[in-house]
Amino acid sequence: MLYQRSSALFAEAQQYIPGGVNSPVRAFKSVGGVPVLLKSAKGAYLTDADDRTYIDYINSWGPAIVGHTHPVVLEAVQQQAEKGFSFGTPTELETEIAKFIIDNVPNIDQIRMVSSGTEACMSAVRLARGFTKRDKIIKFEGCYHGHSDSFLIKAGSGAATFGNPNSPGVTQGTAKDTLLARYNDFEQIQQLFKDNSGEIAAIIIEPVAGNMGCVLPENDFLQKLRQICDENGTLLIFDEVMTGFRLAFGGAQEVFGIKADLVTYGKVIGGGMPVGAFAGRNEIMDCLAPKGAVYQAGTLSGNPLAMRAGLETLKLIRNDTEFYNRIHTTTETLGMEVGKILSEKGISHCINRRGSMMSVFFETDKVSNFDDAQKANHSMFNQFFHSLLENGIYLPPSGYETWFISDAIKDNEIEKTLEAIRKF
Repeated sequence: MLYQRSSALFAEAQQYIPGGVNSPVRAFKSVGGVPVLLKSAKGAYLTDADDRTYIDYINSWGPAIVGHTHPVVLEAVQQQAEKGFSFGTPTELETEIAKFIIDNVPNIDQIRMVSSGTEACMSAVRLARGFTKRDKIIKFEGCYHGHSDSFLIKAGSGAATFGNPNSPGVTQGTAKDTLLARYNDFEQIQQLFKDNSGEIAAIIIEPVAGNMGCVLPENDFLQKLRQICDENGTLLIFDEVMTGFRLAFGGAQEVFGIKADLVTYGKVIGGGMPVGAFAGRNEIMDCLAPKGAVYQAGTLSGNPLAMRAGLETLKLIRNDTEFYNRIHTTTETLGMEVGKILSEKGISHCINRRGSMMSVFFETDKVSNFDDAQKANHSMFNQFFHSLLENGIYLPPSGYETWFISDAIKDNEIEKTLEAIRKF
């Protein structure tokens, strides 16, 4: 049995943890089987409880962009740990990383740290409502902005994996203030503004979606959102928890040349530690307590271990002038070669890719929104996932998730991956 110890450990976990996991997609419910329990990671590789190794295309859902336990980041965290894990007070380190980000990212004046992407998006929406004095927001089917009540209205990612897009526990009162739209459907956005004139506080969007698989904006969709927000006094929120510092150092704002009013971050900004952040221009951020009336707080916000890991990761990226060219080329090569193999085998597919994010959808030729993603052959993806897992390749355990490529993935890892796909 390949996963003997993992299976035993998971059986034990189910006695003490709901479903045996602390985040639903880890349970392998979508792909079937028993989840692999991991015990260590280094560079491009994971090691499980049975001492089997895997090339990693999850990379902790994005943060490990420089590879796992990079020696520079590891040394910095070890040094910081000796000084203390958490103080619950302001530190110089918080200012250092805030200044570094603001100096290097377009269109933000202030940034506030939190402990997760969910907190970041939840706080950004609250701030947008406080600033505009309006209640309603627009979100897109298939985009996932964390598990705050306002966002669990036909969400993608984990919720879609279970075929349960409307979560019990979310009240009708909350749901009525969240307006749903189809990704890349601007006519629907126009109609929502017409039907809710003067009521919409913000549009929140993943500028490159990552939670229904990788889905790209089309036909100047983001530019049109910017324009309609300007015309209606509505804030545009870019959820860059996945895309921030991954598509480019300036994230989607830099890539698409669009100024968002608020931006949320996570993943890379913490270098693998639990972290999130939201940022914007002064007139909006000044509304936050203690300076303004919009309340937001967190005991572990700006945790020194997370700040150090994030700052060192960001410095590694910023100081390497070839970093993005290299990682994007790796992803392009991987995507093209995977596509060649599937085409040679007569397997209908669609590969969406932007920067170092990509997804493979089976038996479909185009995925532009959540409806398209649902029409893909997820049964075939499940077979694909397990075949690759058995051959030492660790993919996200759901056809609704994005692959994240790290800089530790080199030619050798790509060739091993392609060989596993040929076997499938």
